[in-house]
This record gives sequence, C-alpha cells and structure tokens, in this order.
Amino acid sequence: MKKFPKATLPTGSQRREREDTFSIEAYNSPKTRYADENAGTIFSAALFCATALIAVAVGWLIAGEVNVWVVAASVLASTFTVLTVRVASQWEQVVILRLGKYQRTAGPGVFVTVPFIDHVALRADSRVQLTGFGAEEALTADMVPVNVNAIVFWMVWNAEKACMEVEDYYDSVALASQTTLRDAIGRKSITDLISRRVRLDEELKAAIEEKTEPWGISVLSVEIRDVVIPRSLQEDMSAEARAERERDARMVLAEVEKDIAAMLHEASDIYRDDECAFKLRQMHLLNEGVKGASGTLVVPSAYTQGFTEEAAREASRPDRSAR
Repeated sequence: MKKFPKATLPTGSQRREREDTFSIEAYNSPKTRYADENAGTIFSAALFCATALIAVAVGWLIAGEVNVWVVAASVLASTFTVLTVRVASQWEQVVILRLGKYQRTAGPGVFVTVPFIDHVALRADSRVQLTGFGAEEALTADMVPVNVNAIVFWMVWNAEKACMEVEDYYDSVALASQTTLRDAIGRKSITDLISRRVRLDEELKAAIEEKTEPWGISVLSVEIRDVVIPRSLQEDMSAEARAERERDARMVLAEVEKDIAAMLHEASDIYRDDECAFKLRQMHLLNEGVKGASGTLVVPSAYTQGFTEEAAREASRPDRSAR
C-alpha cells in the first residue's frame, strides 16, 4: 500500500506571512474588469444583428426570397463588420498592429480595423491604478529585520511603450516596486525608516518612476502603509524613548530651577535694601495664608511687627497724651 506524506500545518510565522501577502494583494486593482468587457461584447452583438438584418433585407429585395445564399451572405457580412468596426471605452487606449508592426493607437470611441490584417495587441487602461507590494524580513542598514508594506499609484500615459517595451507592465510595476523597496530598506537605519517615512516615500517614487518611465508608465505617489519590527526591538526602542523623555524633563526642570534661583536672588537683594518692601511681602504672605486657611490662624509676632511699631509710636507721642 502506497503511503502518502503527512500534510504539515503552517507555523505561526507562515500564517502571518500569508495573511500579510493577502492583505497587500487585496488592494491591487484588477487586471480585467468584467463590466468593461461586456460593453464591447454588447456593441459587437448588436452590430452583428443589425448587419445581418440589413443584409437579409437587401438579399430579399434582390433575389425576391430568403434562401441559403442570402443567409450565408448576411452572416459573412455581419462577421466582416464586427471585425472591422470596434469600440473602446473612454479610459482605454487600444494598440493596433498591422501585419505584426505597430500601426497606431486608437480610442476612445469607435475605431476601424482591417480584418485579418490588423490586430488589437493591447487595451491599456489609462486610469489611475493601485498596486500593493511589500518586503518581508528585509534587513536595514543596522541589520534589523523588518516587514514593510506599501502601495503605489500609477497610470499608463503611453500605451505604445506599455505594449512594446515590456511583456506584462502590470506585474512588472509590482516587481519593480518590491525590489526598489528592498534596496531602499538596505540603505536606511531602523530609526530613519520609522521617523522619516515621507522622505522614503519620495525616494521610492523617484526610483520606481526611473524604472517604469521607459515602459510608458508614470508613478503618481508611493505610500508606506506599515513597518513591522521585532517585538524585542520594540521594547528596547520604547525603553530608549522613555529614557530620552525623562532626560529632557530633567534638563527642563534644571533650567527652571536655575531661573527661579536667579529671580529669588534678585528679590533678596531688593528686600535687603528696602525694608518697606520686605514688610509688604510679609503682609502679602499673611494675607494669602488667611485666605487659604479655613480655621484659626495664629500669627507670629514677626509678621505683626509692621502693624504694632507704628501704633506704639503714635501712642508714645507727648502731644497726643496731653490731649
């Protein structure tokens, strides 16, 4: 009895990798759009029926009856008409080859081809396309493995080049973007990769567009969606960030204490030279203490000296006692 190998279940990392891959590809614009194809099919079917009816009517007028030859002629005329008159949607650019050589780019709207001589090589979608790509386990300049997901917005501006210069421009854009992303990650440190995403987006856009421009494709923008680093490194970077914030807080506190000490030193010079100002400060402190206290406040004699000295001098004057 033949034994079959046991099926192995994917590990956790493999499952995450498949999920990441699926999530990236879920953002891709579809290569074929069934609604767009139906429009051309319906037009060809309607044209075939209309031509057949007209051919049958003409044959009946000429022959006086509808026989096999009239039906065969109507089918031949309808087929010839469908192969000659075609239609392209507003967003389509149709590349036409004549006997294997580039002849012209037609569309949008109705265009005419020579049956069995002209060939439609490509129907390029000139709308903005979206392609997701990523780099898994890519090493940065400081040898840190990261997983990076990004998306690129692009469009075909020259359908002739997209048909003649590259076999499959859609997949070529995705592969070119992926290799460019891996190369950019290898030249960046993990700190630059996380904190300078906008600059990295611009570098990726310029590098990808340099590759795709000969294909007649223009890159509109590149955006990095996510950067995943190992959990152990996340904890280390978090601890480093907390230490830096604590250091900055201590430096700010030291600067504030320095400023406060300088202001207190200046105030002490003023109070030492001006006794009246010092007593006013004492009374101000007493007033603040009375407002903030809800019970009985015992005032030391040092605080009330400013009130009692003036009263004592008034009481000790001879003219007031004589009165």
